Amino acid sequence: MCMYLVSIGSHLSLPIAHNAHILAASIAAADHSIRFSDWGQNSYGAANPTDKKNWQQPLRYYCEDDSIDVLPVSFLTTFFSTGGKPTINLANYCNSVDNSTFPGTQLADCSGMEDDIRYCQQRGKAITLSLGGATGGVGFSSDDQANAFADTLWNDFLGGTSTTRPFGNVSLDGIDLDIEGGGAAHYPVFLRKLKTYFDGADKKYYITAAPQCVFPDANLQQTMNDFPMDAVYVQFYNNPCGLQTYGKASQWNFGMWDHWARNVSPNKDVKIYIGAPASSSAAGGGYVPLATLAKIVNDTRHSFPSFGGVMYWDASQARANGRMDSGIKGIMGNTCNGGFEYPPCDAPTWDHSGRLYTAGNRVSHKYIWEAKWSASAEPKANPMGEWAPVKACQANGSPPNIPSIPIHQSPSSSASVPTQKPLPSTSSNANTSNTMNNAPPSSVKPTSLGRPNATTATPTPLPPQTTQQTQPTGNPCNTLPLWSPSSTYTGGSKVVYQQKVWSAAWWTYGDVPGGAAGVWSMEKACP
Repeated sequence: MCMYLVSIGSHLSLPIAHNAHILAASIAAADHSIRFSDWGQNSYGAANPTDKKNWQQPLRYYCEDDSIDVLPVSFLTTFFSTGGKPTINLANYCNSVDNSTFPGTQLADCSGMEDDIRYCQQRGKAITLSLGGATGGVGFSSDDQANAFADTLWNDFLGGTSTTRPFGNVSLDGIDLDIEGGGAAHYPVFLRKLKTYFDGADKKYYITAAPQCVFPDANLQQTMNDFPMDAVYVQFYNNPCGLQTYGKASQWNFGMWDHWARNVSPNKDVKIYIGAPASSSAAGGGYVPLATLAKIVNDTRHSFPSFGGVMYWDASQARANGRMDSGIKGIMGNTCNGGFEYPPCDAPTWDHSGRLYTAGNRVSHKYIWEAKWSASAEPKANPMGEWAPVKACQANGSPPNIPSIPIHQSPSSSASVPTQKPLPSTSSNANTSNTMNNAPPSSVKPTSLGRPNATTATPTPLPPQTTQQTQPTGNPCNTLPLWSPSSTYTGGSKVVYQQKVWSAAWWTYGDVPGGAAGVWSMEKACP
């Protein structure tokens, strides 16, 4: 029996059975849907610090039912830290501040999670490692460095061996790229080296990516063009193309990603997942109620053959928001459909004589296209062009290749208010071993779910995953906290930096006020 799986945070939705071998086949298949959900950043706890009973629970808690199929563990935040080893930050369950580290490194010992990971895998779940998030500690300066990091990941987290394995002897099921900064160079070299290990392994490993919805993605696009991804979790939130823009051809762009998947990606069967916030406090923009998400999912799955399912950020938010994870599972259904049935090309054929179309007009030309504004040119998959592909259709062909044109757009508006009533968690924060102490949010260093950091080419706000600071009264320069690179801030937070008062536009961690990310706006100079 197949079922749809949802991703919380960065990622995938395909139907699979509770069996690791069937899971592997389903992720690779073109007619299946899987649910992904990120775990590791305690997004709900960061937004609701006093409601500890609904904070992020142990990993195995989210594997008890069939609501989720794939759980990316988030995040590995720094590629090369002390001793040449990476660092990981799993919020209230494991981090290098509150847990022991391997000698000569800042790599946390999270071996108390070994049994949980193994339990989830035995229940047919794939547990992957998410790299990046809102951090400047990722990236490569050379091919040699990229190859060396592949060796490290294989030996410390996957199928190799070393004396510095954070999760003990259990082997994770792959990696997810949530790269939001640090440069785009050398990633294909890194992935090809990693794949040489995968090809000789006795089990299936996955490589997935979680780009921003703005196309082309500033950090991952070239890598995705060069290397065959198993799945792509597009973050349709904290962006001007987020779920809140569904139905607006000039903004909502799933069709661009469908064209990329079937015409540009080295893996022509790659599936595209709709990345969604699991509650209004999970992101700075893009949240839609479950009923609205259901319509978007239903329309998209019947419009584009590359649609794979739903990814949501994150597991803790979904549980607290009326079990939205179960709701998403209900949207996706319980059975595998035979395949995609192309709808008819029922719009008028595009007139090549030079006719001027107005915004909202639709034409058939290998896809069904909608004019974003006044249009007369031939419809092509150009992110800066006059037309948007809104539906694949029976006379489906291969539109011209997407040009590599960077887009500069501003962040999206604030999120909608959820309609689901939050339900209390069925268990309080579980006791964990001494390698998994529950640390308060103040000592946690959560990162953005690759799903939301801004870059100079594609400015994209981060999902709010931290405590909303109370703004003090009086002289702000004397009462506001100084900005700290190790603290997390949500939209509206105010800090003092270089004798100026700054206000955060959205969730941020490590972004310097006045820096390229654009998350901070200067309000006034200190007297």
